[in-house]
Amino acid sequence: MFLTNIQGSPSLELVYLVLDKKARGEEVVSLAIGDPSFNTPKEIVDVACQAMRAGDVHYVGSYGTLEVREAIKNKVRRKNGINAELENCIFLTTKLAVYASLMSVSETPFDALIPDPGYFYSESVILAGGTPIRYALNPDFSLNIDAIKQRITPKTKALVINTPSNPTGKVLRSGELSELYNLCKERGIFVITDEAYEDLVYEGTHFSIGSLEPKPDIVVSIFSFSKSYSMTGWRAGYVVAGPKVIPLINKLLEHTMSCFSPFIEKACSYALNNCESSILEFRREYKERRDLLTEKINEIPELEAAPIEGAFYAFPKFKSNTNSMDFAKKLLLKQNAAVLPGIVFGPRGENHMRLSFSGSNEDIEEGMKRIQRFFGEQ
Repeated sequence: MFLTNIQGSPSLELVYLVLDKKARGEEVVSLAIGDPSFNTPKEIVDVACQAMRAGDVHYVGSYGTLEVREAIKNKVRRKNGINAELENCIFLTTKLAVYASLMSVSETPFDALIPDPGYFYSESVILAGGTPIRYALNPDFSLNIDAIKQRITPKTKALVINTPSNPTGKVLRSGELSELYNLCKERGIFVITDEAYEDLVYEGTHFSIGSLEPKPDIVVSIFSFSKSYSMTGWRAGYVVAGPKVIPLINKLLEHTMSCFSPFIEKACSYALNNCESSILEFRREYKERRDLLTEKINEIPELEAAPIEGAFYAFPKFKSNTNSMDFAKKLLLKQNAAVLPGIVFGPRGENHMRLSFSGSNEDIEEGMKRIQRFFGEQ
């Protein structure tokens, strides 16, 4: 029943236009998709291949293998300051983790607060039987605690944050996260924190709100291998949460996925334990691309962007007489350049566009050249 209330991918219409153009042999430069241009490090791939050849291809527990859960526990203790035990850790793909977490912390009907602008969390809330309620961010995309307080009602059971942020590139600070945690603790609200881009912070450091708890309780921390290790196609991630949440997520997995591929879990264990150098290399490359994109944005008078602190996105505001969806369509049709319209990230994303710098320097330079040319034609 809930599926009838779910919209298709907000960017699907633009994706179809891109595919249609490419099918006709046109060269489209895309700054729209957040998929790393790097391949997964060879040593991670080798571990998966070796595991498959060794017969590691059978059912495993729905929580994940002991090996991967140990690696998760050790990593979040070491890197995120989260005082997790084995029973606090479960392996599953990150997008499913958002939905599973919302199901686990709430009974229908419920409200869940989601950022505006922010990633596409509303569909997960609806699938979980809830109502998404958007909370406004400050102009610099930091948390507005007063705005959040105004959106809280007795039906509010969960609040979602995303740091570093897709689409804004904002990194939330420890002070504002501490204030948010205290508010949610006082009101009995679970905090679901999406930290998929935790390793892509270019100045300062990433702070995990889960580190504020003596042991996991109201914070549900979601992590991903996709961006840190360039493993988007592996569909691998994990959740660290308290005893009220993890067993319920496991129930969902038992009756849907059964378990995830053991050879993938083997490779992920290896990545967490051995591949910090790959993260550092990726981050160095993305920082260079961030600096290039920032330079190109500043060369276009019609664009105004907040500093890009993390992830691999810019979210500039643009000056135009058209809305962001029409702008993106016209840009694609006239210049063969693809961006995501800001409106798909919430009403406060209007008059913005999301630019990804996960691709090559050449794509960034050419894409921005076409955007500048498009403004010149207005």
